[in-house]
Amino acid sequence: MQVHDVTAKGHKHETRKRVGRGIGSGMGKMATRGRKGQRSRSGDNPRIGFEGGQMPLYRRVPKRGFNNPFKTQYTLVNVASLECFEDGATVDLETVLNRGLTQRTGNLLKVLGMGEISRKLTVKAHKFSESAKQKIESAGGAVEVIA
Repeated sequence: MQVHDVTAKGHKHETRKRVGRGIGSGMGKMATRGRKGQRSRSGDNPRIGFEGGQMPLYRRVPKRGFNNPFKTQYTLVNVASLECFEDGATVDLETVLNRGLTQRTGNLLKVLGMGEISRKLTVKAHKFSESAKQKIESAGGAVEVIA
């Protein structure tokens, strides 16, 4: 990259390539399609991933394992990260996401027991690990399982 590439040229938008508008346009005659072949013809529409008869990439790459389409995805959060809430606060999936404590990986919330908690919180989640439930209740908080 050179300095003259970086500076503005005075054009806010680059002009559109006008194809097939005569020889004088610089893109006339074969209209940027090349000479012969499938892609030069009208009606060219090979399926996605088609490589001209060569074994396509999605079939060349080895597949392993099994992806269960019915797997339940949980958004996970640890007990230690709930320490940022005030005493007496109600914690659920939306409040956890709004605070940016985790990223949404599913529509269900699961609280895990890593770390310590000293605040009295009411935690509403779809699942709790046994250690998380014990730590929240021993700190004086309440655990509510959402069905």
